[in-house]
Amino acid sequence: MERDDKLRIVLIDDHQLFREGVKRILSMEQNFDVVAEGNDGEEVLDLVRQNRPDVVLMDINMPNVNGMEATKTLVETFPDVKVLILSIHDDETYVTHVLKTGASGYLLKEMDTEALIEAVKVVGDGGAYIHPKVTHNLINEYRRLASDTGTETEIGFREVEYRRPLHLLTRRECEVLQLMTDGKSNRAIGEALYISEKTVKNHVSNILQKMSMNDRTQAVVEAIKNGWVKVN
Repeated sequence: MERDDKLRIVLIDDHQLFREGVKRILSMEQNFDVVAEGNDGEEVLDLVRQNRPDVVLMDINMPNVNGMEATKTLVETFPDVKVLILSIHDDETYVTHVLKTGASGYLLKEMDTEALIEAVKVVGDGGAYIHPKVTHNLINEYRRLASDTGTETEIGFREVEYRRPLHLLTRRECEVLQLMTDGKSNRAIGEALYISEKTVKNHVSNILQKMSMNDRTQAVVEAIKNGWVKVN
């Protein structure tokens, strides 16, 4: 997002209590403005047309028009609007289908406050965000498919000797990068390394800057390609 005003958000979810909780969290951010909300995908086009949001935060499972159908139509009609999908499914199949519809992000409903805010910011700034747990599953699935079909080069992963990128990152940043690859959230990384979440966030920011990456997903994929992390 290049504008100086607030990030305009439309929230679509058929569970009112969950929607209200998400809205309350988003409203705590001074640069966020939830301009409209709805309870089904069939409402999204009218809400976007009336409110011109930057980001649509949308549930994947809704009774009439689900999130995938709504995203496809929305992206075709309003290509500048970014869609961040909310889901209970961590299966990589769901993620693949969602990304094919044109969504910019995929966030599990088990996310914490920090992950929600980070995801909206990343997507609003034109980046892509995939929940760390899903990223790990997705990468493993791509590696499995590559191994089965012998198309490692086409998919982008190749067998390389594991080596820490100490020419680029500090030892602590290497540890954080590995835990990011393992699908750990900032809180889980902090617990594993006995450091605060704030310190983890600083390390993640430094890693992205040094690797010239826009988001965690890009950094993890690049690290795997270069053999900088181990993938179990």
